[in-house]
Amino acid sequence: MFTGIVEEIGTVERIRRGAASAVLSIRARRVPEGTKIGDSIAVNGVCLTVVEIDDGHFQADVMHETLDRSALKTLLPGSRVNLERAMPADGRFGGHIVAGHVDGVGRITGIRRDDTAVWYTIAAEEAVLRYIVEKGSVAVDGVSLTVAKVTRTDFSISAIPHTVGHTTLAERREGDPVNLETDIIGKYVEKLMFFAAEKSDNRQKTGGITMDFLSENGF
Repeated sequence: MFTGIVEEIGTVERIRRGAASAVLSIRARRVPEGTKIGDSIAVNGVCLTVVEIDDGHFQADVMHETLDRSALKTLLPGSRVNLERAMPADGRFGGHIVAGHVDGVGRITGIRRDDTAVWYTIAAEEAVLRYIVEKGSVAVDGVSLTVAKVTRTDFSISAIPHTVGHTTLAERREGDPVNLETDIIGKYVEKLMFFAAEKSDNRQKTGGITMDFLSENGF
């Protein structure tokens, strides 16, 4: 699990592409410290497993599914990426729950300054936007951000100078693709409500009261 608080910006050294997968070699200063083979690191918000590591760089495999569903496929040697190690059990929870499982790729459609803040407007598919709510949380390229506005086609966030300066948000331009992960709590709530509604429909079809219903309610 991650929190969306970026530890540092790394640089892609090499990309070894296979028929449908890839191996990323990333140079970093802080993130390799204390990291072991098999550990997880979020790269632009995508949870990757470390397969090789030494002082100053690490390697991670990227599956076909991950390339298809994220903006990692657009990376090139020299690309800078947001990095975060998995949260330790005794760590400080500074952002929100981030699984590192990207829901989709958005596209930046607008960037504007508002005094010290920078507003980013990001277009996304309906399947992603349904889980994005105003004042809720969203991870953009692995950065935990608060949603300021939502429409039917996009959403906007307002980032403080510290966040912009310590992540790749400072390098983003209109038209750039970004990885999006919505708040997982909303997905769990939707799933539970679906099963609750399904159970209710089944009870109505069978007369309302069943042996399972009685058992669940202590009879």
